[in-house]
Amino acid sequence: MSKEKKQSFMGGVTVMAVSTVFVKICGALYKIPLNNILGEEGVTHFMSAYNIYTVLLTLSTAGLPLALSKLVSEAGATGRRNQMRRCLRSAMIVFALIGSVGTGVMLLFTRQLAGILHNSLAYWPIKALGVSVICVSIMCAFRGFSQGRQNMVPTAVSQFIEAFVKLVIGLPLAWYLIHRGLGLDIGAAGAIVGVSAGIVLAMLYMCWEYFRNRGPILGGTDIPQSYGTIIRRLLVLGIPIAIGQAGMSLLNMIDQSVILGQLQDVLGLEETVAAALYGQYTFSSTLFNLPSSFLPAVAVSLIPAISVAVTRRDHQEVNRVVSTSFRLIAVLAIPAGVGLSVLARPILLLLYPARQETALAATYHLQLLGIASIFVCVMLLTNSIMQAHGKVHLPIITTLIGGVVKVLVNFILVGNPDINIKGAPVGTIICYALIALINLAIVYRLLEEKPRYLRIFAKPVLASAIMGASAWASYGLLSRVLAGGYAMQALATVGAVGIAVAVYLVLVIALRMITREDLQMVPKGDTLARLLHIR
Repeated sequence: MSKEKKQSFMGGVTVMAVSTVFVKICGALYKIPLNNILGEEGVTHFMSAYNIYTVLLTLSTAGLPLALSKLVSEAGATGRRNQMRRCLRSAMIVFALIGSVGTGVMLLFTRQLAGILHNSLAYWPIKALGVSVICVSIMCAFRGFSQGRQNMVPTAVSQFIEAFVKLVIGLPLAWYLIHRGLGLDIGAAGAIVGVSAGIVLAMLYMCWEYFRNRGPILGGTDIPQSYGTIIRRLLVLGIPIAIGQAGMSLLNMIDQSVILGQLQDVLGLEETVAAALYGQYTFSSTLFNLPSSFLPAVAVSLIPAISVAVTRRDHQEVNRVVSTSFRLIAVLAIPAGVGLSVLARPILLLLYPARQETALAATYHLQLLGIASIFVCVMLLTNSIMQAHGKVHLPIITTLIGGVVKVLVNFILVGNPDINIKGAPVGTIICYALIALINLAIVYRLLEEKPRYLRIFAKPVLASAIMGASAWASYGLLSRVLAGGYAMQALATVGAVGIAVAVYLVLVIALRMITREDLQMVPKGDTLARLLHIR
């Protein structure tokens, strides 16, 4: 391991962030046209299957890869090559067993799962995703191992394969099936076939990558721990993380069940009408999830980096990594959330020209969810910090608190005929804001060197407020100057976004929100600092 060139923490973040950009581009090219093809009702069938899949997937894979990366990084820090290989083998046994259970549940209890969500038409989409759980489990074992060695490239490439194959197979298949007149539920299932195909190919790539590059970890002389000991450590670390991360996925599934149940059972709406209303809320979820989608790029590098520093009792390094992560999230997440909220209507109309009525109905949801996305980013980052310090049970508790509040708020508001589906984003923003605030308080008490939250968040909040005002004003002006059809309004939207980004970048430099030390942790950071005149 001494000869193996390791990426720095921010180097790993950079690799994952670049990959995430490409993945999100593919995801946008997949999800946005798919929403236009399926419409609000078809999107609900798609998301019904995906919400169930996400819960089982998270329970199968979310905590264990992070736990494996922690164990591998600890073994690597002391040069124990045999221990590293034994960790992977032990994890593979656990991953395969848990993944098999997840696949079995989706394939054998499909109708019951659809019934839980009050959406019987989700049967075939759920069935199409069933085989994916076991494949993802195997793939994530290799991902956790490579991340523990602080090599993020294999994970990045496999994510791109997933996204690209999903795009080139799922989208055309969904369009073909619907145009054959086979129904929106079958079209949603066709889109999900592309997801499954991408996962299978990404799994095969990770297997090939491991066997191709395993040379540096061969030939160790250390005596590894027993399989039973390693598996117990994996479960002790991984299960609380999995439950904590699966908590929000489970809440999303419960949330859908509560919302559709209230719309049907209390307000008396038909299943397809309730699905269409929920689809309006779902239309905004793609953009709502966009800012937080970059958090895994930080988390997969953050946890091993902090784990190594904690193992060496290097509190200064822990503080450096945590402070950089907070600044990174503040500088990126806050303006993204504000921008989504301020420009919700023009962005939705730009993305969904074939579903303009639904886009207008979804505007209200995105205006609230844009702000909620900021709290989601803070929640995910603080969860990772707690998990890296071994406090894996705390994210479970805070998630449970926020989740109970969300379900109660949605149950009350959605069941009110004067509010109905408009209550859904209210519950979401209250839930994530509450979790984020509790997590910040816990992290403050946990760290040896206390983070200065006011210094971290004050400037990004101020800059984002100015940016939001400039976005709102510039769109209002451009939409009047470029009055016309879709093309002119699209140009006005893009122009407003461009002006907002330019204003924010100027403020980042003027207010010195990023330090030279932060940039030095990024490849070519010194050059970037000189170009931006950052001292």
